[in-house]
Amino acid sequence: MRSALSHLRVLDLSRILAGPWCTQNLADLGADVIKVERPGSGDDTRHWGPPWLPRREGERPDSVYYASTNRNKRSIAIDIACAAGQQLVRELAARSDVLIENYKAGDLARYGLAYADLRAVNPRLVYCSITGYGHSGPYAGKPGYDFIFQGQGGLMSVTGERDELPGGGPQKAGFAVADVLTGMYAGVAILAALQARERSGAGQHIDMALLDCVVALGGNHATSYLHTGEVPRRWGNAHPNMVPYQVFATADGHIVVAAGNDGQWQRFCQAIERPELATDARYASASGRIVHRPDLVPKLERALLLRDSADWLQRLEAAAIPSGPINDYRQVFADPQVRHRGLHANIPLPDDEAGCATVASPLRLCDTPPRYRLPPPRLGQHTGEILSGLLEKTPEDIARLRAEAVIG
Repeated sequence: MRSALSHLRVLDLSRILAGPWCTQNLADLGADVIKVERPGSGDDTRHWGPPWLPRREGERPDSVYYASTNRNKRSIAIDIACAAGQQLVRELAARSDVLIENYKAGDLARYGLAYADLRAVNPRLVYCSITGYGHSGPYAGKPGYDFIFQGQGGLMSVTGERDELPGGGPQKAGFAVADVLTGMYAGVAILAALQARERSGAGQHIDMALLDCVVALGGNHATSYLHTGEVPRRWGNAHPNMVPYQVFATADGHIVVAAGNDGQWQRFCQAIERPELATDARYASASGRIVHRPDLVPKLERALLLRDSADWLQRLEAAAIPSGPINDYRQVFADPQVRHRGLHANIPLPDDEAGCATVASPLRLCDTPPRYRLPPPRLGQHTGEILSGLLEKTPEDIARLRAEAVIG
């Protein structure tokens, strides 16, 4: 089976989440991703357990967190703080199409591994940097994590229950959305730069910032502010411009209902056995339902408490009302649609019949689909293979580098 990016080699000097998320997507599509790690410790997330991946007796286990973003890669352990290690990275960059790194702005220049340095070695190299604030501006040298950027970039100002309600106040997303989003944007930028290289013959530097990506994520809220000057606020599980469009408690749990137009509103009222609401002039239009939200929503809440979630969802589906359950991950992976789409994949592990469970890529290409060729690599697992096969180092060269602690 063909792979869309099997002609590309990616040199991955990133760790934690944003960079590895990007390179895993490229690897899933067939790119040869070489993960450069610090000897002895490797990617920080290897140690973010429990839970742990199964490993052979005597081997240090890697965390499941690490496994979630590092399949389909090869690992080489190089000490880039020493001159010989820096030279190995230059040799690898000379044979690569893409390099991605998430060191603090300016850090790699100290090792002679900045874009300007490696462009001299390989003018066709697409070099992608991921930092918190970017490589320019007053904050360029500041460190930061996903949580910081969710707050600073506006996301937490519109996430969480309304301030006037119990539990109101800013709330972060339940996963590292700034990291994941930046990884996705970085992938788009890299593929665009590779397309540009097809015409120009030259690579380029890509400067990705978590703060930039979080601000861009809030595009509809941010654009509204830029046009009106009104600061968007938190609405919890409600919607500022549509009613009903929120979570409702039922007799045995909660469901999501999203009646987005007047026709759906009319059918919704019939489905919940409150036909008088459909004929009430106050609620007939979308704007009327917004204006009269404080009066209308409690009536809907009382109605939805009368039946259990499964009953309501069956009735709402029959009425063609967008609605759904609120699943935990046990329920997600038991869901018939999720099972049909094959979102639970498995990668074989040596000496482990259960293998490494992974969430399948959502990228669906009919001719060149993602493939799961390799489990998350052990630290330095492919060091010898890469040095001998790609850089043509002899066994004696490799032994010397290992003795000098240049490689792990």
